[in-house]
Amino acid sequence: MPEDENVLVGLKSPDDAGVYRINQELAIIQTVDFFTPVVDDPYFFGQIAVANALSDVYAMGGVPKTAMNIVCFPSEKMDISVLKEILKGGIDKLEQAGVVLIGGHSVDDPEIKYGLSVTGFVHPERIIAKKGVKEGDLLILTKPIGLGIINTCIKGGIASKELIDRAIGIMSMLNKDASEVMKEFHVSACTDITGFGLIGHMSEMIMQSGLSALINAKKVPVIKEAIEFASMGFVPAGTYKNIEFYRSMIEDRLRDDTLLSILFDPQTSGGLLVSLPSEEAEMFLIKLWEKGIQEARIIGQIIRTGEEKIIIEE
Repeated sequence: MPEDENVLVGLKSPDDAGVYRINQELAIIQTVDFFTPVVDDPYFFGQIAVANALSDVYAMGGVPKTAMNIVCFPSEKMDISVLKEILKGGIDKLEQAGVVLIGGHSVDDPEIKYGLSVTGFVHPERIIAKKGVKEGDLLILTKPIGLGIINTCIKGGIASKELIDRAIGIMSMLNKDASEVMKEFHVSACTDITGFGLIGHMSEMIMQSGLSALINAKKVPVIKEAIEFASMGFVPAGTYKNIEFYRSMIEDRLRDDTLLSILFDPQTSGGLLVSLPSEEAEMFLIKLWEKGIQEARIIGQIIRTGEEKIIIEE
């Protein structure tokens, strides 16, 4: 692979996004993400897709600045008004984030897909990587999980309007405020929770650290309806793939397999998982609550066990 000394985060140290140093005071963060609709409303799909794409920049402690649309649309089979609503939702969310849309690319495709490539700014010495957890750190999650299960129920037509609205609110919520709060503390590591589920992304955080994570499943914020639906078997296929892939890193002390499936539930535009010193965790949590991030919770701690694993207990 081509090498450049200014690549601060790249394929040699994969993270949520790539980082390239411009000078001693400025580096750019680059990321790209797009997917198929997770809700029926095109406007809110656009909002969710943008919130999801910006999230990688926020997770690394950066500020997203510019974006370019990525659009796949069946122009001969679907009315163009649907695409207009998707783009309108995206633009409104970009405006909320203070990000400028500077271009994009579209192709005719049998299936709708939408997302963005995003460029953000960060100081080269203030990058927050997903690796870097320290012994004694506490782990804080900023959004509830269970979105994959809820989205499965939405597609199956069994989710209530109130539940759909709640899921849309969570997925379209920017991680901007949480990222800004992070900059006031000595955060060791951070990542955003998406397709690998909470435990999958947590596993990535502790790899090559020589440390373990002890998680209290009862303290993890969960959309309550997700527990009921998971117990009925409404679990996305991605959950089982996540469990199979990360099983070797897990010590499962749970009495209920339903909880395990929720912890591995793939998320769309999930929250940030933040690792920081225990003495700062309570104030960090208070600051999040003051910003309106009311469901943020301390869910576990980084410990030393002699191996790298995630211990899940109730």
